[in-house]
Formats: sequence, structure tokens, C-alpha cells
Amino acid sequence: MTMAKMITTIHCGNSPKMVFLEKFNRAYAEGNIPYLLECVTDDISWRMVGDQEVVGKLNFKKVLLELGQSNIQEMVIEKIFTHGRLGAANGTLKMHNGSTYAFSDIYGFSSAKGNAIRSITSYVIEI
Repeated sequence: MTMAKMITTIHCGNSPKMVFLEKFNRAYAEGNIPYLLECVTDDISWRMVGDQEVVGKLNFKKVLLELGQSNIQEMVIEKIFTHGRLGAANGTLKMHNGSTYAFSDIYGFSSAKGNAIRSITSYVIEI
């Protein structure tokens, strides 16, 4: 498996939640499913707008396996925001097949600490 290239200009060393979301997105791009599963609650809800909603950690894992993140050639994170129990990240994904997608993910944390994700709403558009 070829590792996805990760590009980010986010300098978030002073924000643990921003660092957490950057690592989470890196793990997604690299297909690191064990790490992704460590980062979510058992009752995770992942809503892919216009596609499907996935509820529960086992279903989350199943969808991650189906999506095959190893198809990502490059992920560019443009921005990460966090405040309280919410966070967001946006950027682009370049796939090995030549397709490019813009994405925006809204995260709900299980607590203000921001060390576990309870919900994700993903907007993905081919560009």
C-alpha cells in the first residue's frame, strides 16, 4: 500500500483538539482503521450528506473498510477549527484514479476535552 501524502499548513501545537483532528484526518488518508476506531465513541454517528448515515463503531469500521482509504493519493487540509464540543476540517482529496474531491467535515466531540468523536457530518463534492 502506498502511503497518502499529507499537506497541511495548520500550526496547531497550542490546541490539542486541532492536533487530534489533524491526526484523525491523517489516519483516514492512510487507511489506519485501528487508530480511527480508537478515536470514536461506541455510538459514533457518521452522516455522509446525500449518501448514508452510519451508526455504531462496528458499522463505522465496516464502511471504512468498504471505502478503501488506501485509494487516497494526497490529502490537503486547508483549515481546522475547534470550539467547545465541536470541530471542523476542510480540504481536498486526490485519489489514485485521478479524481479530486473537496471535503468539509463537522465533528461533535463526546466532551469539551475533545479526545473522542461522537458524530461526524461529511460533505464531499467531486471537483
